[in-house]
Amino acid sequence: MKLQLKTVFALLVLTTFLAACGSRQSGQLTGVLDRPAWKGINPYGMVYVKSGTLTVGTGDEDISRTMYQRPKSISITGFYMDDTEITNNEYRQFVYWVRDSLAHAYLDHFIEDEATGDEFIDWDQDIDWEDETLEDLFYQGRDRFAGKRELNVSKLVYEYEWYDWKAAANDRGKSHRQSFIKRKKINIYPDTLCWIRDFSYSYNEPMTRNYFWHPAFDDYPVVGVNWHMANAFCYWRTKLWNAYEANGVNTEDFRLPFEHEWEYAARGGHENAPYPWGAYYLRNAKGCLLANFKPGRGNYPEDGGLYTVKADAYFPNDYGLYNMAGNVAEWTVTAFHSNAYSFYHDLNPDYRYDTKEEDPDAYRLKVIRGGSWKDVGYFLQTSSRAYEYEDTTKSYIGFRCALTFLGRSINDF
Repeated sequence: MKLQLKTVFALLVLTTFLAACGSRQSGQLTGVLDRPAWKGINPYGMVYVKSGTLTVGTGDEDISRTMYQRPKSISITGFYMDDTEITNNEYRQFVYWVRDSLAHAYLDHFIEDEATGDEFIDWDQDIDWEDETLEDLFYQGRDRFAGKRELNVSKLVYEYEWYDWKAAANDRGKSHRQSFIKRKKINIYPDTLCWIRDFSYSYNEPMTRNYFWHPAFDDYPVVGVNWHMANAFCYWRTKLWNAYEANGVNTEDFRLPFEHEWEYAARGGHENAPYPWGAYYLRNAKGCLLANFKPGRGNYPEDGGLYTVKADAYFPNDYGLYNMAGNVAEWTVTAFHSNAYSFYHDLNPDYRYDTKEEDPDAYRLKVIRGGSWKDVGYFLQTSSRAYEYEDTTKSYIGFRCALTFLGRSINDF
């Protein structure tokens, strides 16, 4: 009798459960029904580069005879890329955000989340820059120059994070998640002194004093940022996007492009042409130079720019990307290894390395691409590889962001 009662009770519970589920799903396998809608994104200032294949390797004579670029066929998934290098004014938005967040913290402008008890900055409150509480953010005493009240840029420190997905995958769930969360604090103000340091016996002080802050250079590419600063910018940009995105669904992270993402985008759909504009020469049919670099034996202004030029100068390539050759060389996320092409995977090649304090300098090299305003034409080729130390700042290196496309676009064939 007891067994019969238990069976009847179980059947009642099951019937009730099925009735409850059936009221919404009618007994069918429909998946979870309350998922948010996703129609893709169209980030401002970025263009879409569809999935495709390319053959990487030297597009012309290997003048260094180093064999850094061995021929290899690879495939790249679709992604977004900034149509220009990140400009001074765009990077200044990041600098001002860090500056203002420090000021709000000094002024105790916080609000508390009632659900969690966590405190967040109240961005709606006004900042009184004359408040004595903020004096610590400005140069004091003998550090002041000509009596000016100037922001102490050494205070502009930002902490960014990244997750070591490859280490987590290889760990196979043996360690705590915190083992793979990496954090780094970095001063994010551009190193304006690089304009002087990069060139011995050369008068470039006006660029140091004016290039980053003067309105005349707002639309010029930011320089004086090292690899870590560029990554911090990408992390901040992701948080900025996710904080204001209306549909509440986080996007994939903004990041530096991978080396071959960059090369694929630079080619603009021209498989064998050595330059982004699809031709084999640095001049057009009228004899006009097509990029900002160092022509001949040092006639810097011949191409229209003595130093950098505006980020959207010259014609874009067929993907709509400006200055993928010349103007400023660009950081990629890829670690430099001279023989990397021999072990790269042919699907979305990715070689990264997080340096440690005890590592030798050779481990700190990162790939830069595109050539710059002070380089000769060879470095403007889409296949040319170069490198720089991740913690160095140069007056000829900037960056642009990339973003992996989620899903399969109808434009991908």
